[in-house]
Amino acid sequence: MSTNAPNNPSTSQPAGGAPDTTGEAGEHKVSNFLRQIIEKDLAQGTYASRRWGGSPGNATHHANGQPDPAKIRTRFPPEPNGYLHVGHAKSICINFGLAEEYGGVCHLRFDDTNPEKEDTEYVNSIIDAVKWLGFSWNGEPGQPNTDALPYQASDYFDFMYEAALYLIGAGLAYVDEQTPEQIRVNRGDFNTPGTDSPFRARTPAENLTRFQEMRDGQHEDGSMVLRAKIDMASPNINLRDPAIYRIRRATHHNTGDKWCIYPMYTYAHPIEDALEQITHSLCTLEFEDQRPFYDWLLERLCEGGLLQSPPPRQYEFARLNLTYVITSKRKLAQLVYDHKVSGWDDPRMPTIVGLRRRGYTPESLKLFAERIGVTKSDSWIDYSTLEGCLREDLDPKAPRGMAVLDPVKLVITNWDSIHGAGTLDECHAPVHPHHPVLGKRTLQFGKELWIERTDYEETPPKGFFRLFPGNKVRMKYGHIIECTGAVKDPEGNVTEVHAILIPDTKSGTPGADSVKVKGVITWVGVSEGVSAEVRLYDRLFSEEMPDAGGKDFIEALNPNSLQIVNAYVEPSLARARADEKFQFERHGYFVADRVDHRTGGRLVFNRVTGLKDSWGK
Repeated sequence: MSTNAPNNPSTSQPAGGAPDTTGEAGEHKVSNFLRQIIEKDLAQGTYASRRWGGSPGNATHHANGQPDPAKIRTRFPPEPNGYLHVGHAKSICINFGLAEEYGGVCHLRFDDTNPEKEDTEYVNSIIDAVKWLGFSWNGEPGQPNTDALPYQASDYFDFMYEAALYLIGAGLAYVDEQTPEQIRVNRGDFNTPGTDSPFRARTPAENLTRFQEMRDGQHEDGSMVLRAKIDMASPNINLRDPAIYRIRRATHHNTGDKWCIYPMYTYAHPIEDALEQITHSLCTLEFEDQRPFYDWLLERLCEGGLLQSPPPRQYEFARLNLTYVITSKRKLAQLVYDHKVSGWDDPRMPTIVGLRRRGYTPESLKLFAERIGVTKSDSWIDYSTLEGCLREDLDPKAPRGMAVLDPVKLVITNWDSIHGAGTLDECHAPVHPHHPVLGKRTLQFGKELWIERTDYEETPPKGFFRLFPGNKVRMKYGHIIECTGAVKDPEGNVTEVHAILIPDTKSGTPGADSVKVKGVITWVGVSEGVSAEVRLYDRLFSEEMPDAGGKDFIEALNPNSLQIVNAYVEPSLARARADEKFQFERHGYFVADRVDHRTGGRLVFNRVTGLKDSWGK
């Protein structure tokens, strides 16, 4: 999101967006409603009057001194109950990116109010994802402090409990002993107002006693809840006395067994924002109907003197809807636990760990987030947009190399008579065609070469300019050859392609242009080719909207989403480090697998994406 971020040159304008504006040093940024809100608040000094008071539970987080109250403060608040996905990447880029852009701070906070589903494994994976994307938390601009502990909702459980006691004492909350089914029925629906609970008229003293009993573990799980007392006839069902505390005997990963009651997320979240003095609480549109309760709660606690004014404001933006992808945590977990994929980091998964293993870069995901923009209306983004951002990032920096993914041997039958038996001819290719300073790769051209099986056709279709009897082609960076035919096995499969060398046509020599050809093919020398496992990943689903209309998304799985081939790569690629990206000339972008590369001595490369979008074809 930052206009100062490298490799983030987006100047495209999302549908419905405002015109481009020019930032410092002439850089372009796309205006959107969030930027407009922030700029207005900064210009008016909306939050400049705040006093930083060392909010309960968070004093130890601020290693860089007291923050400037006039700066914006955003937050990224995931629940640690699963691995983050590409939709979270968009939210990370928005929250951290806007804070960075306007000289503010973004808090990483774990909304750990549901102990039965949370785990330190997910906590660690979230921290790693935010760091990998290049963001820090709790540090002032220019002073990153990613070693500081992230915030946690559980840091504020004591305050939340005291706030609940205040609401009860003020007649704004009550303990309800109806069953969950009774509460659901009596809440009504969009056409029917709710019915008051028979326990709604209890006195504050009675409710305080009952709530203390809940706190002390005197009642069974699910036997009662604490509800805010708002309006059972409200057209917004979220204001019909929402539950704010429930009994849940579960060991919490942070607080252990200290509590047997836990706050509901909709109650905890606004309090966390207020205690951390968040200025702009940015979330996706599904929380829009919750905003009235967010405001109601903070206004009541400000009136009671528990929080200071002005409270944070919540703003909603459209979530990421990406074709050929699902982002439901439950459905992603089903893919993992039903072994439809190899794990959360399977390169076909839309999780951040999966995208990273596939070969996506932080810069490409930031560019994607900026390019699709921030709007208030839901829309679908085509998967090719994400792949296009990756190509745009990798093209100027990925070293080149040649690989043969479906190898068949090419034999140059007149090689020995021209160059001598067993000799090799040294050829050179640029590491990167646009960066000569990176130097050259050395390739050994000889009598036997590996070529792609699809580069030979005995009876070629119209427009086929590669190898067929009588046709001449350029072996890239090497010589021109003329195909003379092929050897086949009893089943008719080609086992060798034969050709003759056209003398004095080597690339880079005076005779290179003496023979005109239309076809150029890549190759790897048999003498130096290195065996490698190449995993050809494609889209996990074959349908644009795999779970639309309630259909079984498993049925939309793409049976060709992974093909594993035994390939030959040029010797420069044998030096690849895990997670290093390359462009395999002609084939696309590949990455040395960050988990399996060199395991047992085997080179393993994953296909990141093709050189262009070919899915429709």
